[in-house]
Amino acid sequence: MLLSFIIPVLNEEESLLQLYHEILENIDSHTYEIIFIDDGSTDGSFEIMKTIAEKDENVKVIRFRRNFGKSAALQKGFDLASGEIIFTLDADLQDNPEEIPNFLKKIDEGWDLVSGWKKHRRDPLHKRLPSKLFNQVTGSTFKLKLKDYNCGFKAYRKEVAKELNLYGEMHRYIPVLAHSLGYKVCEIPVLHRAREYGKSKYGSERYLRGFFDLLTVKLLTQYSRSPLYLFGRVGLIASMIGFIISLYLAALKIFMGVPLSNRPLLFLGMLLILGGLQFISMGLISELIVNRMSQRQNLQLSIKCTINTEASEDESA
Repeated sequence: MLLSFIIPVLNEEESLLQLYHEILENIDSHTYEIIFIDDGSTDGSFEIMKTIAEKDENVKVIRFRRNFGKSAALQKGFDLASGEIIFTLDADLQDNPEEIPNFLKKIDEGWDLVSGWKKHRRDPLHKRLPSKLFNQVTGSTFKLKLKDYNCGFKAYRKEVAKELNLYGEMHRYIPVLAHSLGYKVCEIPVLHRAREYGKSKYGSERYLRGFFDLLTVKLLTQYSRSPLYLFGRVGLIASMIGFIISLYLAALKIFMGVPLSNRPLLFLGMLLILGGLQFISMGLISELIVNRMSQRQNLQLSIKCTINTEASEDESA
């Protein structure tokens, strides 16, 4: 069985050779390919990866012109990988390749994606606390109970990796994306080692980006086929609140003669009604777009089926 290892690299020159040897020591008799993605390194990482690739024909090195981020690196690796099982792991040696057989056992049990769980995380407190909050929020939002969504050490069946479409900070939500596509997802505890070389490449700004990606994933996984359920719900709530405010003000005007021209509540009610109607209109327009795209996809599928049927008839003739 061919195993593919995708390793995004950003300034990790000290650890690359050791990581390469540790992977080879833990794959038993499996054939392998290792795909290093140089995500804009400015140290000697590319030269070291190039040297490894020159000595081992199973190693490939892809070099980005600049730093495009981990999601872009993983997506490129997924596109190039040809193994039946695809592993992703970080290049900083905190992911221990000794766990590879444990991942393979879970895959053999029928799971499609196996994610690592850094049960005893060897990181400073200022990284562990936000990560714990992120895992709790993500789990409650998507109803997928994992303890560590963001662990880079994962094993995928080939079809899972090929169906993912990653960009931005979407690599943090890979288990959610796979689960939404109907694949079976689980996690196993893995040994997390302390960083020996270099420093973390992530700053505090990633939490803001991660929040926006959370909204994106929520939209893509639950409302991409029915956007009216999202926009219509927001619009209906806003319009109802605006309508209740308007009724209240109308009652004040009719029964108590209270002037309304100088009341900010009047403008709030009007704003909520108009904004709610706009949200509902946006949902309806989105439904038309989704419906049109679905019709095109169904037409393309029917054309392919017709072509395949005709080809089969020609062969039989």
